[in-house]
Amino acid sequence: MSDNNKPKKYEYLADDPNVKVAPIMISLIIGAFFAILNETLLNIALTTLMEEFHVSITTVQWMATGFMLVMGIVIPASALLMQWFTTRQLFLGTMIIFVIGTTISAIAPTFPILLVGRFIQAAGTGILMPIIFNVFLLIFPPSKRGKVMGLVGLVIMFAPAIGPTLSGVIVEYLGWRYLFITVIPFALFSILFALKYLVNVSEVTKPKVDVLSLVFSSIGFGAIVYGFSSAGESEAGFLNPKVYSIIIIGVISVVLFVIRQLKLDEPIMDLRVFRYPMFTHGMLMFLIIIMAMFASEIILPIYMQGPLALAAATAGLVLLPGSILNGVMSPFMGGLFDKYGPRVLMIPATIVLSGTMFLMSRLSLTTPLWVVVVGYILLMLSVSAIMMPAETNGLNQLPKRLYPHGTAIMSTLQPVAGAVGVSVFISIMNAKQRNILQLSDDPTNIANINVAMVSGVELVYLISFILSIVAVILAFFVYRAKPEEKLEFQGND
Repeated sequence: MSDNNKPKKYEYLADDPNVKVAPIMISLIIGAFFAILNETLLNIALTTLMEEFHVSITTVQWMATGFMLVMGIVIPASALLMQWFTTRQLFLGTMIIFVIGTTISAIAPTFPILLVGRFIQAAGTGILMPIIFNVFLLIFPPSKRGKVMGLVGLVIMFAPAIGPTLSGVIVEYLGWRYLFITVIPFALFSILFALKYLVNVSEVTKPKVDVLSLVFSSIGFGAIVYGFSSAGESEAGFLNPKVYSIIIIGVISVVLFVIRQLKLDEPIMDLRVFRYPMFTHGMLMFLIIIMAMFASEIILPIYMQGPLALAAATAGLVLLPGSILNGVMSPFMGGLFDKYGPRVLMIPATIVLSGTMFLMSRLSLTTPLWVVVVGYILLMLSVSAIMMPAETNGLNQLPKRLYPHGTAIMSTLQPVAGAVGVSVFISIMNAKQRNILQLSDDPTNIANINVAMVSGVELVYLISFILSIVAVILAFFVYRAKPEEKLEFQGND
């Protein structure tokens, strides 16, 4: 009788009445929320840090660029780490790393030390998200994953959305150091909560560590993120020899990494996940959505603070309803995904997305502000109905042994796509603006500058509209994915 009560009797822990799944979820989500919140919490304080430490804007930008760079380096190694350490060891280890980085940042007497603390934070944050995705895949059966992944989506979207608002209040009334100090108690609580409730759900296999693969991935993904992030630091943009040289080195290293992974018996990042059609489909949808989001999250504030002459705080408030609604709706969309499958969500959502991108491509100097608010709300609602369902559906098709690799690839694409999306869209906007100004009678006239900037914004959204049409086409080819583990192991039974 006692054997029947063992957790291993059940394929998924969520089906075992003797295992309390809720505390495991709470410990993981709390840690993830404050780690991801930290990504955007510092953005509004960059000007303050420039004054505090007497550094230039290109130097202080490393607080953001460096964060993405470190994430791009450490995330590819997460699949290997998840097979070398237990769930408990890895989560506690990453959260301790995050707390150490946060503490160093909070007490940093100089900018270089602050930067070191920020990089340590990024190392913990980068590994954390693949762990959480992997744990939830192992705990919950495919039929329940949509709602659970929707909760993860809430964390991913809601935390960055409230980050700038919170940081503005904290910096104004308490000082920039409290951006780190206020995070520490919650991170410590997550560690203590995990010590009590978090159980091991993954299998430790300890595959062979291929050092050359780690070198290729670190140089490749790190250089791509850094190269694209640096493109906006000079007027030459991608034509800057330093920028394109770094990107070329990154691309060559990634190609070498891919070739090596395909030859290894135990790859660090198993690229055979792309043999599963819904995983590949999900990653394509994910990339398109990330591009559409960044087109709005980066370009819209520039448009509002430039041609529309809004204050930064007002521009932030315009975007806040859409971001919050996206987070709130993510679990609801996940529940619909569990019940009806991906097609019912993705087809109408991609159509709404493409319509919204077309609407945004018609922005002008006289566009009413409510149009921007409604447009951003529609964008973020469509994102909530596409992004997490697409990712979950793709991961659902993988056999369990490929979960660490699928989550690592998905998490790696996020900072890479973010860096590429931001730099490409800003470069497109700036190039269009320069071309318009060169044809104008007075390039220094503020009215001409605003007209030129609006033309750049329109072009960015026109390109985003074309990308969204691709998403509509892809949505018609999606189907509910089922795990193929049993199919793989039928011959052994």
